[in-house]
Amino acid sequence: MNKIKKYYIVIPIITAILSLIVLVFASFNTTIVNKSYSLFTEDLNSNNISTVIMDNSSKMTVLLNNGDRYSTDNPQTNTLKESLLLTGIEVKDQTIPPLAKTIPIVILALSMLSLTAMLVTKSKSGGSSITYMDMHDFSKDKNSALDFDAVAGNEEAKESLMDIVDFLKNPEKYQKYGARMPKGVILYGSPGTGKTLLAKAVAGEAGVPFYALSGSDFVQVYVGVGAARVRNLFKKAKSDGKAVIFIDEIDAIGKARGNGKNGSSNDEKDQTLNALLTEMSGFGQEEGIVVIAATNRLDMLDDALLRPGRFDRHIEVSLPDVNAREKILSLHLKNKPHENLNIKDIAKKTVYFSGAKLESLINESAILAAKDNSDSITSNHIECAYSITLAGYEKKERSYLKEEDKLLTAYHEAGHGLVGMLLLPQDKVSKITIIPTTKGAGGYTLTIPEDTNYHRIDYLKNKIKVSLAGRAAEEIIFGKDKISTGAHGDISQSTDIALKMVTEYGMGETLGLIKLSSVGSLYSSYGNPVIEECKNLVNELYDETIELLNENRAFLEKIALELLEKETLYEDELNKLAI
Repeated sequence: MNKIKKYYIVIPIITAILSLIVLVFASFNTTIVNKSYSLFTEDLNSNNISTVIMDNSSKMTVLLNNGDRYSTDNPQTNTLKESLLLTGIEVKDQTIPPLAKTIPIVILALSMLSLTAMLVTKSKSGGSSITYMDMHDFSKDKNSALDFDAVAGNEEAKESLMDIVDFLKNPEKYQKYGARMPKGVILYGSPGTGKTLLAKAVAGEAGVPFYALSGSDFVQVYVGVGAARVRNLFKKAKSDGKAVIFIDEIDAIGKARGNGKNGSSNDEKDQTLNALLTEMSGFGQEEGIVVIAATNRLDMLDDALLRPGRFDRHIEVSLPDVNAREKILSLHLKNKPHENLNIKDIAKKTVYFSGAKLESLINESAILAAKDNSDSITSNHIECAYSITLAGYEKKERSYLKEEDKLLTAYHEAGHGLVGMLLLPQDKVSKITIIPTTKGAGGYTLTIPEDTNYHRIDYLKNKIKVSLAGRAAEEIIFGKDKISTGAHGDISQSTDIALKMVTEYGMGETLGLIKLSSVGSLYSSYGNPVIEECKNLVNELYDETIELLNENRAFLEKIALELLEKETLYEDELNKLAI
């Protein structure tokens, strides 16, 4: 609506221009020849004049019998008009301009007045446009309206949000018991788990206006703009009576405030947060406004936001389990042609996939099916899309690859696959390939991890060994002076696991059960001992990995040689090689 208002000022400008054009055109049309008064008297004596148009001006218009016209001087004598009438000439008085001039002049005047009024109003409003946000009510768009049936999985989160829906639908039921409607709900969890969808579903189920904004919409370089936008948002929501306000990525404005050092306690973000806190405290339960916010980092938010009376409920939206993944896959496949798909198997294979990643998997499968001109999505399309989603597209042009590089890649990936099969049998090695991908990998080993909520220390150590197995295989086969840069990603992964074991999970000796990120300013003083312990842990596990590969060298070479021949090996082929 605000965008349309911007163009209202164009209307008076256009009408003014059109009026001027009409006036100019009318002036050209009414331009007549001017003749001397002596010629007028000659025409008068010759009876050539039919009509004379005169007024109080210094000129009068003369119309001849043949239809010609001209203007001449008006002597403005008292007897001229009488003399003309006595000779049978019609005399007309023109005291007002013709309509051809009057109407454009009136329109031009009105246009100029309207334009002046608009400019004055805009100048008085000052910077109001910068504090305005285009707040679209998404509930009015029937195509995007959602309910809980359209959101698969997240059953626990949906159950918690059903109370909010019931509050919005039947407030009198809860007022009878003196219950207060939760003013705010925080949805937190990993990216892509469906936090925005759940918020839309709340508004769709309750049938109330739904305003969706991002925390970054309130962040501006001008002090006070964010706070003004917060006030405008709540003013708009209150005008609707009941409404759901959804603020995505609220950590953009809701981070814990500073303690006043370095002047950080009065910056724009703090003012915006203060305005949000004030507005949430200011509206009553009878107004029926619920604020739902989403974040990936609940620990970063200000305590004042999370207290009761502001965001009363904190609902975790976690990664879907195997049953939830099956429902999500079924939902996304509903409007797509498919055949002979074992959705349960796909759900088991997609461990740690978020709802957004599952949607991307099915969409990628549909694209592949369309490329193949297939009648429906098949399991092969799902398999290809699975690899693309995790590792990227396989490179078609591979003629530039040297045989020695392919050999090194084969042993590297064989090392990962072999150690994974030996140490982590619960994590299925589903695919090993030496085909480079568009994500920069020279090859990759695809493993389906076990679906579990936590990991034991022996699992984490074995995970590090699997990560280091590629480098270990290179050292065993080619020697320490021939190792490559292909393990840089593996080293990053093993370092990350080792650091978390020592600093976050309480599995090290240096810190014991102390969490390093919680010790504040003492963090830096523990740096070197922690790094030293992580280094010793990784080196010890690397030595054990080399020893394990040496014990199974024949199996390692068998896998590598098979990879060189086929380029890609799947789970059933690997199991046959193990026999």
